[in-house]
Amino acid sequence: MFVVLSTVPVDAESRISEALVRRGLAACVNAIPGVVSTYVWQGQLCRESEVTLLIKVAAAGVGPLTDALRELHPYQVPEILVLPVDIAGSDARYVAWVRAAAPLVGG
Repeated sequence: MFVVLSTVPVDAESRISEALVRRGLAACVNAIPGVVSTYVWQGQLCRESEVTLLIKVAAAGVGPLTDALRELHPYQVPEILVLPVDIAGSDARYVAWVRAAAPLVGG
């Protein structure tokens, strides 16, 4: 199981979150609003209001999920960070639910 982290524009959050869940690519997407990102892009200092997505996915679904994020994300270089979950330390019932909740790739 993995948690995929992606920061998206405020106006793209619901479209991306809902598409991932509807397509069966994510068991759950938590949207954390109020993120302000400061970064340099193409030589310019940028400061943007964004939403951070915490996306839960079974191991088998990471590839299809990240492909879909690249397709849906409006940025040229989207933030896509794949973080492993400590299965032994996690609630087994929740892990089982994540694996079953994304029917296209779960397992």
